[in-house]
Amino acid sequence: MANNNVGLGKAKVNKKDEFNTQLNDIANEMRHYAPYFKGKTVLCNCDDPRVSNFFQYFALKFHTLGLKKLITTCYKNQDVDMFTEHKSERAIYLIYEGDKNGNGSIDPEEIGIHYLKGDGDFRSKECLALLEEADIIVTNPPFSLFRQFVKTLFDYNKKFIIIGHQNSMKYKDIFPLMQENKMWLGYGFKGGAAHFISRYEDTAVGGEHIEGMIRVSGVVWFTNLPVSKRNEELVLTETYSPERYPKYGNYDAIDVEKSLDIPKDYYGLIGVPITFFNQHNPNQFEIIGNTCDTTWCKNNGVGRIGEEVIAKLRRQGNKSHVTANMHSIYLIKDGKVTLPYARMIIKRKV
Repeated sequence: MANNNVGLGKAKVNKKDEFNTQLNDIANEMRHYAPYFKGKTVLCNCDDPRVSNFFQYFALKFHTLGLKKLITTCYKNQDVDMFTEHKSERAIYLIYEGDKNGNGSIDPEEIGIHYLKGDGDFRSKECLALLEEADIIVTNPPFSLFRQFVKTLFDYNKKFIIIGHQNSMKYKDIFPLMQENKMWLGYGFKGGAAHFISRYEDTAVGGEHIEGMIRVSGVVWFTNLPVSKRNEELVLTETYSPERYPKYGNYDAIDVEKSLDIPKDYYGLIGVPITFFNQHNPNQFEIIGNTCDTTWCKNNGVGRIGEEVIAKLRRQGNKSHVTANMHSIYLIKDGKVTLPYARMIIKRKV
C-alpha cells in the first residue's frame, strides 16, 4: 500500500499548504453543528473566497443556518503559478450578509469585496480585527502553521471547526488542550482520510487515486463546539491478563494496541494509541499524559531506557533514534524489545 502521508510530510517541510477541501466533506461535518450557527458571524480566514468551498457552503446555507454574516479572507498571492490561478497582487476579504434582492441567488453585488492593507496573514492586525468580530471560525488552516493557528483561536477565545492531522494531537502545545477538554475531535472523515483538491503529486494508487486531488490519511476535524459522540460510552468486552497486556519495561502501565481492546476489569494506568481521542468520553476516562512529550515522561515516572535495552534493540537490527538516557517507554514481548508508537496514558473513571 502506498504511503499516503507523503504529501503531508512535504507540506510540513516545504510549506505546501494548498489543500482545498471538497464541498461534500464540508457539508458532511457541518450538518452536525447546524443549531450553533444561528445568529452567528462565521469567519473562514484561510480561504481564497473566489474558489473556497467553505465560502460556497456557508453562502448557499446562509439563510437555512440563520447566519448573521459570513466573512472570508484571502492571503496575498505572490506565486505566479498559484494553483487557483487567481493572481491577485492584493489580499482581499469578502463579506456576505445574505440574499438582499430575494432572487434566491448569490449575486456579485450582494458580496462586499474589500482590500486588505497587508498580505492577509491570519496573524496580521487587520485579520485579527475580523477574527474579533467573528463568533465561529471554520477553515482548513495551513498544515505548517497549525500550532500558531490554534493558539490564535484560544488567545481570542473563539469557537471553531477546523481541519488538521491526527499527528498534531501529540504536539506539546496541542495535547494539553485536548487533555483539559478545551478542544476535541469532530465527527471526522470517512475512513480517516480525505481527498483534497490540489496541484501536488498524489501518492495514492488504484481506486484511491482521484485525478486532480491528493489523498491524505489521518486528517480529522477539531472543534470546541458540542459533539454528541463524546457522550457515548466505549463498550469494553475484553478481560485483563498480564500475558495479553504486558507492562512497559520502565513505566507502571499496561500497553493496549487498540482502543476497543481496553480490558473491562483493569483500573490502573493504560497506554493507548494517540488515536484513542476518537473514542474518548471524558466521563469514562481520564487523560493522564503524553509519552511523546519527553519532559512529561521524565517528570512522571518513565525511567531511562538503559544500556542493556539499547544493546538488545541494536542486536535486533533496530536503528531507531533512541539512546540509553532517554525517558521513553518500551516493551519486552517474546524476548524482543519494541518501541510503541505515539502512546497516551489514560485511566478508567468508571
